[in-house]
Amino acid sequence: MEAHALRLNPGDDLRAALDTALEQRGAEAAFVVSGIGSLRGARIRYAGVETAAALEGDLEILTLSGTLSPDGAHLHISVSDSTGQIRGGHVAPGCTVRTTAETLIA
Repeated sequence: MEAHALRLNPGDDLRAALDTALEQRGAEAAFVVSGIGSLRGARIRYAGVETAAALEGDLEILTLSGTLSPDGAHLHISVSDSTGQIRGGHVAPGCTVRTTAETLIA
């Protein structure tokens, strides 16, 4: 097993950047051990719902985990807003990094 620390930049799409990291390393699969950072809005799909909810404003990533494969990512996230309200679910395209997102993949 190899571990890779990734630091994503402002404006990066979280899901797309992790998919790209898997591709660049030539790996068939990986898992996200952890992730923290901040987002400028997010799209999260809640359990049992087909479409992702759009969360606006600055958000802190509290947890990030899941799997990466050529068939697509399966990522779960929890974020908090400026009032401390926490939301979580499946990461959908459209989670934009605000200052940084630091992840560990293996």
